[in-house]
Amino acid sequence: MSEPSVEYRVLARKYRPASFDELIGQDALVRTLKNAIESNRIAHAFILTGVRGVGKTTTARIIAKALNYTGADGKAGPTTGDTSDCRECQSIAEGRHPDVLEMDAASHTGVDDIRAILDGVRYAPTSARYKIYIIDEVHMLSKSAFNALLKTLEEPPPHVKFIFATTEIRKVPVTVLSRCQRFDLRRVEVPVLEKHFTSICAKEGVAVDADAITMIARAADGSVRDGLSILDQAMALSGGVAVTGGQVQDMLGLADRGRVLDLLEHALKGEAAEALDGLAELHRLGADADVVVNDLLELTHLMTRLRVAPKTRDMASGLSPEGLERAFDLSGKMSMPTLGRAWQILLKGLAEVNTAPNPQSAAEMVIIRLIYAADLPDPADLIKRLKDQPAGQSAPAGSVPSGARSPEPVALRAVSGGAPVMAVAAPAEMPVEQVQQAVALSTLTDVVSFLEQNREMMWANQIISYAHLVKFQQGRIEMRLHPDAHPKLAQELQGALTRLTGERWMITISGAAGEATLQEQRAAAHERRLDVARANPLVARVLQMFPGTHLDIQTRKED
Repeated sequence: MSEPSVEYRVLARKYRPASFDELIGQDALVRTLKNAIESNRIAHAFILTGVRGVGKTTTARIIAKALNYTGADGKAGPTTGDTSDCRECQSIAEGRHPDVLEMDAASHTGVDDIRAILDGVRYAPTSARYKIYIIDEVHMLSKSAFNALLKTLEEPPPHVKFIFATTEIRKVPVTVLSRCQRFDLRRVEVPVLEKHFTSICAKEGVAVDADAITMIARAADGSVRDGLSILDQAMALSGGVAVTGGQVQDMLGLADRGRVLDLLEHALKGEAAEALDGLAELHRLGADADVVVNDLLELTHLMTRLRVAPKTRDMASGLSPEGLERAFDLSGKMSMPTLGRAWQILLKGLAEVNTAPNPQSAAEMVIIRLIYAADLPDPADLIKRLKDQPAGQSAPAGSVPSGARSPEPVALRAVSGGAPVMAVAAPAEMPVEQVQQAVALSTLTDVVSFLEQNREMMWANQIISYAHLVKFQQGRIEMRLHPDAHPKLAQELQGALTRLTGERWMITISGAAGEATLQEQRAAAHERRLDVARANPLVARVLQMFPGTHLDIQTRKED
């Protein structure tokens, strides 16, 4: 007879931590729990939160074993050390202990499931020191289930402990959180994962390149379980031979970091052909478009960090020493606005790549935007140049009408959903001096200002929009009204002026054409100022370099 085959255990299960000392990357949690157990300050409820694969359920089982440890002779108390010599702990590790109950809240969400737990709480444990309830993904419980648990959770029997685990701590009611000791399990850092994976490879007798280990640790994104699953897959791919960086790169669809750095450098320098060829080469080598854009984002972040804090170059970056030196040199050649603009383009582009029907085409469009943006000047430099430019050079000879003022400095501002707008601050029309006595009103503009000062805003706005002045004399105004004007505008205006000035005013309606309304006059003056601004050679240059930009005037009152 052939020997029965032994079932293969994946690395994530085979090397699951069995004690506090084997937990990696959670030093604060381990130290707190050890001190609590050793000083007998054990809470009645714990809640463990963190991303997937950082050890929440594993920690819950370690706590259960530590509290129920009895030693080889069955007489020992709770411990923070090794528990492999305890029969109770072996049963807990194998998931068959009657006093340590694990429940998946994702499949047991209702109040009836919680009632089954509450019915068992009143009974003492059969063989263990504590009856422990481990509820995984506790945030999946219904509102009624949480409410049913509150009273028992606040005052459980002394022989009962609750341990909750969740990846969505914000979905857990605050009434539950306030009754538990909370522990946040952190993402495990890349160097810690690299050391852990290297030790596992040594135990398995499999040779793995340092580059491969780094790629796996980065792809794990702080999750030990995810990293071990990738490592397991890489070992299977190698067929028992050494695992190389090239194999892991092809398996994960990763991009060569050196090539990605080349691509970013070409794009930021505006070298279109080289950048697009580099992107196409990465695609040919099997790199996914979203991975390439994400790597470009990471490199942009790294260069920005190196730009503002050069001393951080020793931090883990996933680059070789030569690549890190290149990134450091390139960051010194780029301005902060350029790096910030590249970050915004790539961040928006990543979302487009993830949703586009053709991710590679979307990635090319992102690179083209980077190339185009590389030639754009910084708005701050443009403003400084305009401020420093002599007043006599603000416009070419003959382009500015006699007596006209030059436009003020240019400022670029983005408009949501449209093209950027270039705003030019310009002086407002000089208001006519206001004379305190009403008899000094001599223009329609004076009348509008007078009404506004006396809070007659409705009639002031009516005059601005609908009154065509025909003749203005002291105490008498003749005008033509637009069809949309208020039907009682003349009557109300006459009464307001008579009441406010203390002398009689007469408002008459004429059939003559009259002048343009004040609103039309202001629009014409605004357009004239735009023409003056467009005549400025530097503003014209900006409009040419920013296609689709609209010119606007920001009126500023003079002191």
